[in-house]
Amino acid sequence: LPSVLCLGDCQLQTPCGIQKCTTNFVSLTSHLNSALAGFDLEFCKALRAYFACTYRNSKVCRGNLVYHSAVLGISDLMSQRNCSKDGPTAPTSPDVTHDPCNYSGHIEAKEHQDGEKTPTTTYLFCGLFGDPHLRTFKDHFQTCKVEGAWPLIDNIYLSVQVTNMRVVPGFSATATNKITVIFKSYQDCTDQKVYQAVTDDLPAAFVDGTKGGNVGKTKSLQIVEKVSGKYIEMHARYIGTTVYIRQLGHYLTLAIRMPQELVMAYEDSQDLQLCVNGCPSSERIDYSDHLLLPVMGQLLPQGGAAHPQSVYTLETATTKCHEKMLVKDIYFYSCIFDLLTTGDSNFTAAAHSALQDVEALHPRKEHWHIFPSNGDGSLGKGSKFFVGLGLLCLILVALL
Repeated sequence: LPSVLCLGDCQLQTPCGIQKCTTNFVSLTSHLNSALAGFDLEFCKALRAYFACTYRNSKVCRGNLVYHSAVLGISDLMSQRNCSKDGPTAPTSPDVTHDPCNYSGHIEAKEHQDGEKTPTTTYLFCGLFGDPHLRTFKDHFQTCKVEGAWPLIDNIYLSVQVTNMRVVPGFSATATNKITVIFKSYQDCTDQKVYQAVTDDLPAAFVDGTKGGNVGKTKSLQIVEKVSGKYIEMHARYIGTTVYIRQLGHYLTLAIRMPQELVMAYEDSQDLQLCVNGCPSSERIDYSDHLLLPVMGQLLPQGGAAHPQSVYTLETATTKCHEKMLVKDIYFYSCIFDLLTTGDSNFTAAAHSALQDVEALHPRKEHWHIFPSNGDGSLGKGSKFFVGLGLLCLILVALL
């Protein structure tokens, strides 16, 4: 838009108000992102306001070349964006200063312009912990095998990849031992930043040694160390996103909150995202069917050998998990499942911390707890879950 947004050397010292018209247009559009929903609507509002401003100045700017260039540029942009000349216009003098590196500030400004009193942003939550258990952005809960490297998130703003290894040799139960997070370059808010955590190495900095992706003095991206070597948080103000990474025992957990409109900003080729679409059916122990049969299929190795000696029974595992979690939701039963399948008590802390992360990041309190019977297909009936665990324990005991 060189002819439209002419604010540099081409400015003319004239009595007409074209410079103010152009400055207002820049202020109204600088925070907009063409990849997000609603861009055309807001851009057209700004164009109509720009057009109205030039119309008011048509007489005093009659001989001004910058003015005429702007008028032609507005006409071209309206045609390109299919903007009608009739319709709502953005305020000509916005009284909210837009910070392009503050997502929540951008939303508040948008609400102010639209005259809305209720928030328009929907935040989504995804978490991965334990053996591993996945809670998707749709609040579906799955237990997956997914050995090796898998993408949790892959959109135009952020990529998160996890690597899972087998917990017990010869058995397909896995847990996360590596997490890679890539914050992609975004306008003037941050350069691309890569974070990587592996077992026993949970750094408080990006791989380049910096603790933020800030450009200038804006704190648009920061890493905050909560517990040295055990728990870090990443706050990306420019995309309204928060990431928690923990190490519990020998394995890692991850929790993330991100605006829905940004979660959905991905190409068709990026559809393999566990947080968005869940684990592939071939990699899933899905509770929509009877728990016992898929679990048996995963626990017994190809040679048919018995499961390694476990220090937990159903009763002792239940007691252990109840020490950390009083509500008997899916996190509680995932804790029991992990203790029975691995014998590693650190999975109790992993389930407890995963629930704490939900309470800290999930935007809707009524959805914090997921119970075995919720009727949406993501989990099976409660009776199947309980019977499955009981029968699983009996079979394990019989095999020992």
